[in-house]
Amino acid sequence: MQRRSFLSAGALGFLGLNLADLLRAKPNGKAQSCILLWLEGGPSQMDTWDPKPTSSFQPISTNVPGIQISELLPQLARRMDRLSLVRSMHTRGSDHPQGTHYAITGHEVNPAMQFPSIGSILAKETGARNSMPPHVLTPHWEKARQYEDYFRSGFLGPEYDPMCIPDPSKPGFQINDLSLPKSVSAAAVENRKSFLQMIDRRYRTMVEGAEHAQMDGFQTQATKMLLNPAVREAFDLSKESDKLRDRYGRDAVGQSALMARRLVEAGTRFVTAAGFHSNSWDTHAKNDEGHRDRLCPPLDRTLSTLLDDLKDRGLYDSTIVLAMGEFGRTPFVNNDRGRDHWPNCWSLAIGGGGIAGGRVVGASDADGAQVVSRATSMGDLFATIYKAFGIDWTKEYDTPIGRPIKIANSLEDQTGQPLNELL
Repeated sequence: MQRRSFLSAGALGFLGLNLADLLRAKPNGKAQSCILLWLEGGPSQMDTWDPKPTSSFQPISTNVPGIQISELLPQLARRMDRLSLVRSMHTRGSDHPQGTHYAITGHEVNPAMQFPSIGSILAKETGARNSMPPHVLTPHWEKARQYEDYFRSGFLGPEYDPMCIPDPSKPGFQINDLSLPKSVSAAAVENRKSFLQMIDRRYRTMVEGAEHAQMDGFQTQATKMLLNPAVREAFDLSKESDKLRDRYGRDAVGQSALMARRLVEAGTRFVTAAGFHSNSWDTHAKNDEGHRDRLCPPLDRTLSTLLDDLKDRGLYDSTIVLAMGEFGRTPFVNNDRGRDHWPNCWSLAIGGGGIAGGRVVGASDADGAQVVSRATSMGDLFATIYKAFGIDWTKEYDTPIGRPIKIANSLEDQTGQPLNELL
């Protein structure tokens, strides 16, 4: 050991720390959790966050001087001081599978590698709280399950996979795995656990491996969840008033966002509220009708209510809210009066958790087609979020084959840089 390393190690002991304490240390940024409102299919930037003459809809002023958004989002316009806009997103993948994978992992699809999602990385870096699952996705896909795979943990292991739950807006919604059978008591579970540990002890002295350690982690987490009434209660939307549930909206979009708020309040680190399913924002035909009648109203309603609810409960300053899809839409309209896929330049909204509101990052050209200032990659966005959590965004993970990958991977395999104007 080098003298400098020895002195550093000795200093830890002098300060009353040991290696276990050091390994248990968690990031201490302002952000403690993140809610991703997933706009599956890719919203039109010029019809939402970056109004242009190429849109049929008029720009309206917001409560932040100088910032305008589409007239389709009037409630959010009154809350623009709590959100910032990135109008210069530039990403890879011109079709939904590739675009989704890139937006959630920061990496292009590679058949030889399963990359971890940002939710899984945050779960690993921050750790679980209050026996809650650190990573949750709601609702899970009933079809097109390949999209769900992109939100998983890849080579990090299933410990950091999202807990995928059904649509909370459906009648009879419940999480069966969180309830003990009526014939089994909590005491019986604990007694059985002790018995299994006793008979397993000799076997473990003969065969030790990573599989056992991982299984122990799963068993411990599952037991804590089963035996903790607060965990079951966090998933119980009936605890919310009818008035608030109505404000969020009684559809999948609204109730998944409400579920996300309940989960982060209880201790979950990252929740994907994926109520916009089945490529909802994929407006290849009748783009204007889709945004006006079907898509923007629930976005405006639900995201506005979520911001208010987080603020009212003292959670806004510790919870990042991110609203985005996998790419944007073409500045031109096709023969079906729709807009096609466009990763070259698109917009998203982000706020809370130490992210400043009422700001705009980057700019697009007159048609909303190309970035003209502050080109922003997924790696830059990830680096911003990691910094808000107090995580080293330059960190790399070693894959099972020994290849290092960046947790904030930017274009051309560069390390993403935080958007410091938002921090």
